[in-house]
Parts: sequence; structure tokens; C-alpha cells
Amino acid sequence: MPPVAMAPAQVPPERAAPVAAVPAAARAPRSAVVLPRGAPASVPTPPSARVALSTASTYPESTASAFEMAARLGYDGVEIMVWTDPVSQDPEALRRLVDYHGIPILAIHAPCLLLTQRVWGTDPWAKLVRARTVAETLGAPTVVVHPPFRWQRDYAREFVTGIERMAGETDVRFAVENMFPLRARGREVSAYAPDWSPVDDDYAHVTLDLSHTSVSRSDPIAMAGVLGERLVHVHMADGLGSAKDEHLVPGRGTQPCAELLELLATGGFDGTIVVEINTRRAESRAQREADLAEALAFTRLHFAAPSAAGLHHTYG
Repeated sequence: MPPVAMAPAQVPPERAAPVAAVPAAARAPRSAVVLPRGAPASVPTPPSARVALSTASTYPESTASAFEMAARLGYDGVEIMVWTDPVSQDPEALRRLVDYHGIPILAIHAPCLLLTQRVWGTDPWAKLVRARTVAETLGAPTVVVHPPFRWQRDYAREFVTGIERMAGETDVRFAVENMFPLRARGREVSAYAPDWSPVDDDYAHVTLDLSHTSVSRSDPIAMAGVLGERLVHVHMADGLGSAKDEHLVPGRGTQPCAELLELLATGGFDGTIVVEINTRRAESRAQREADLAEALAFTRLHFAAPSAAGLHHTYG
């Protein structure tokens, strides 16, 4: 999702409040939902429902701005997309943001995108070791990682066993994310190895991204059923089934976002649900926050109140 360039971020100094920070009195309570117009007046949040905001969702604003918005809107935490913003790469800067805004980091997304190939060096295993260290330092339970690109042959050859080995050395979960094939002129080509889908590989933990299932034209409900307890992390977004990775606000596309959330709630899902949407076209901060608030409300609403239909599914 993230582009190459990033404006310098502002981080709260160690003993001074940042200019753009949100005063505690102005923040939404952690259990609060900023509801879109027409939604029910209140939505109960089960103890297991932790909904985080991906810092990628606030681009072109900074990592520090993502913390500010997450705190104001009442998100339970953040997922750090490690990219070209120096703050996203700096554990001490991140710790100061956590301490000031009072919200935890619930996941570290390793820099494994095309546009972050040189962030934290070029050795893919060294990137994962560093991501694990940052997660351990900041108390984040999960590192999100993409499968290797096909041209990373040595890395791809050892990826499944290497992830298993690293997982055995820490309490941090390495959750491998589903990607998608590239489609052109009626043909599909996978840019990933051993596969763009983690379902059939022997990963202990998996991330399910609903914008990616839209591109791959996969059934996220079926994928969740096959993954069972291996599914520990969800990227909540939407898509219209095109070849573009859209990351729409959930409910604005064709993915069964509500149904998946209800299925997870019914099955007692206790992982993390991360809002990862594209707000680059927002014309103002207010419009960006409105999209983030709508996504949070949608996610909490459907996770908190599984429908009767959802009760007929089994998860895990």
C-alpha cells in the first residue's frame, strides 16, 4: 500500500507534549464507537474485540498522525507499517507515541513491500529479525509478513521452515498474509513463492486481508474456515473484485466483510482486527477521519453482534 516518499514526522519529545497530540479529555473512550449516521446508538464491544488502525490507513499523513487519529477515534491500538517514514523504523520514537497517546502497538508490519525493499537493509531474514526485536521491545504480539517474491529464490526456498524456526524462538507470532496473483489479458501469474495464498502451507499463524481476497477472487469465509485457529490477524478492508488492490472502507465493496466479522465473533476469535484502508484521496483531515470512523464503527458493529446466520457457521 505505501508509496515511496514520506514527509518528516513529528514525534513527541521525551519530556514535552507534542503540538498535534490529542488531550486525554478529547479522546473517545476505548470502548466507544464513532458511529456513522443511521447506525444504532450504541454498540457493545466484547473483551476479545481489539480493533487496531494500520498506520498505512492515514497516508499521506505521518505515523505520528496515525497515533493521534487512532486515539481520538477510539481505536484499541495501532499496527505499524514499517516504511520510509523514519518514525515507523524507530522503536524509541514509537514508544514515546505509545506513552503519550495511551494506545498500544498491536502489530508490526515488516517492510516486505516492493516500495520498502531497502528499508532496514536488503536481507529479508534480517528484516524479520529486526521486526521481531521491535515487536518484543514494544510488546506487540504479532509481526505481519508477506510471502517472498519469486525472484527472492533463496529466501523463498527456506521461507516456510525459516518462519517456523523463528516462531519457535519467540512469543511473537509471525502471521503470513494472503496476497494475490497478477491478472492480465485473461492470464494469472503469481509474483510470490511458495504461493500467494498461505492456506495450504504449514504456517502456524496467518493474516487474512479482505482487499487481497477481492483481487484474488477468493472466498474469505471459506479461507477462514480452512485456517481455523491459525487465523490470528485480519486486515479489514473491502474491494470490488478488480485487479487493483483497493483497500476500500468495509461495506463499500463486494467482500463479505460483515459476514466474516460475525463468523469470527461467533467462533470466539481473540486475535486482532486491523482497519487497513486507503484514504489517500481524502480532500481533508475531516474526510479522512470520517472514513476511519466509519470503518471502525462497521467493524465493531458486526463483530459485536453476530447475526443468526452467523451462528450456523463454525470457526476454528
